Amino acid sequence: MDEDERQTRQELMILDALIQAMDRRDEVFQMIEDSEDGDEAVRRVGQLLGVGELGSRAVLDLQARRFTREQRRGIASRAEELRSKLPDGR
Repeated sequence: MDEDERQTRQELMILDALIQAMDRRDEVFQMIEDSEDGDEAVRRVGQLLGVGELGSRAVLDLQARRFTREQRRGIASRAEELRSKLPDGR
């Protein structure tokens, strides 16, 4: 895997985590609220969504104003664009 493909896959992984979080916002917000601190929130959100630390941190860094349908469509569109660049499409 070359560096461009690695970066594409990493960005796609983050975007997929954000899309999942947007689709499961109530559960994500509850996990964050129930967490004692930021590290626990990262772990719990990661477990909920089945994503690694990088994806989980991206979810926690997402501003609430980005949870709109328009923003989700934009993120999903970018994810599809990235998928189309990958040899296996995922």
